[in-house]
Amino acid sequence: MSPRIPLPPPPPPVELRSWPDRRALLADREFAMGTLGRWLLGPRRLTMFLVCCGLLQLGWALIGVTLVGAAETAGNEQPEYLGLLVAVFVGLLGLGVFAPAVWLTVRGVRRDRVARERLLAWAALDRDAASDARLRLPVLSASWLVLSFALCAVGLWTAFAVPLRTDPADGGYGVVAYGMGAALLLWVTGLTGLAKAFGHYRMAVRLTARPGDRSASSGLPRPE
Repeated sequence: MSPRIPLPPPPPPVELRSWPDRRALLADREFAMGTLGRWLLGPRRLTMFLVCCGLLQLGWALIGVTLVGAAETAGNEQPEYLGLLVAVFVGLLGLGVFAPAVWLTVRGVRRDRVARERLLAWAALDRDAASDARLRLPVLSASWLVLSFALCAVGLWTAFAVPLRTDPADGGYGVVAYGMGAALLLWVTGLTGLAKAFGHYRMAVRLTARPGDRSASSGLPRPE
């Protein structure tokens, strides 16, 4: 995610390829695919994924203060304008956190797509059982899978628990709106991580499958 760690470039066009032999091609292929795989699922990317999730929840929580304050003020016969102004100020702070978190999340998804396209392009050059097997990254893939599933589970629990435990007489509509928004953010974030983990695993399985298997040719470019 850091500009100091740029993505490996895609393989050169056919007319510009100048590898002296297959060994040199496989060495460059292994380096590029290993770097792209770690970039997609590595600890740095996972940390950034969780940080963005935390910033989204923090920003939405601050916005939720405004929602709850507005709901309570609307239900009072004599509105407390000072409290409403404080809630609006906190909501603006929350928007200042939420908007950059959304931008970082979208930027990460777009760069992940570019990295995956480049990884597939390098994979299509040839086959190498040893280096392709290392691309599975089982520990990192499992970490993404478990954490993303946990986010989805918490989001599902929040979507049911908040409406059931909220009293409409105490600014309940604002609390429910906040809870449903928080649950939706958890769901979207968790599903994004699950899609990445499953997609990388399927690609790694296709790479390590035998050339004659149907799974080896399904959804994966053929070597050029």
